[in-house]
Amino acid sequence: MLRSMSDLENYAIRAIDGPIGHVKDFYFDDETWVIRYLVVETGTWLSSRKVLISPFAIGPPDWAGKVLPVSITKEQVRNSPDIDTNRPISRQHEIGYLGYYGYPYYWGGAGLWGAGVSPSMMLPGAGSGSFETEYNKRRLLESGSGKHDDPDLRSCKAIVNYHIDARDGDIGHVHGLLVDEESWAIRYMIVQTSNWWGDHQVLIDPQSIQEVSWLDHTVTVDLTRQAVKDSSPYDE
Repeated sequence: MLRSMSDLENYAIRAIDGPIGHVKDFYFDDETWVIRYLVVETGTWLSSRKVLISPFAIGPPDWAGKVLPVSITKEQVRNSPDIDTNRPISRQHEIGYLGYYGYPYYWGGAGLWGAGVSPSMMLPGAGSGSFETEYNKRRLLESGSGKHDDPDLRSCKAIVNYHIDARDGDIGHVHGLLVDEESWAIRYMIVQTSNWWGDHQVLIDPQSIQEVSWLDHTVTVDLTRQAVKDSSPYDE
């Protein structure tokens, strides 16, 4: 099932021992286009601090109640590493965060999450993406091998309203994102074509993206305007 990013905003996050806060944003990997963290505003119990919640912690959602249960405690959240959610997140920050919660590293495998397609497949007892394998990767990275400072996690909210450039001209702007509820992969960009082709919304696969210019706020896709017209329409 695909969920709109805007629909997931303001979902309540419920820890083992009580409510944590509400979803305000998401951080995605700009190479694989997978959401790696939810940005949660904690409210008054933690001075409205913003914290990261990994999909590793999320249990079966209550879609009707708009609640995402997580397998961590409020005390764990209180003591979690501080991360500036107004800036891209570096690999070094992730190492500290994942180490704090004891989660495996998701990078280094052939799948979206390690060797698997969902975060649950990397947890202990899940098979090929086992914690022991990922723990060894972690020790390798911490010993100095691998990139620690590449800021490749970006805000989903930040990319909304970015201009979309096709091969033969401007086609509109990013209106939203559709997310796979199991893998947390971004399957489609919702593109508003009002700048060029009337009041239409179409779906574009991130695989079509050639480049994202974070400086110019532009997404370049390897498509023609006609291909965009022929792509799947979207109706909220």
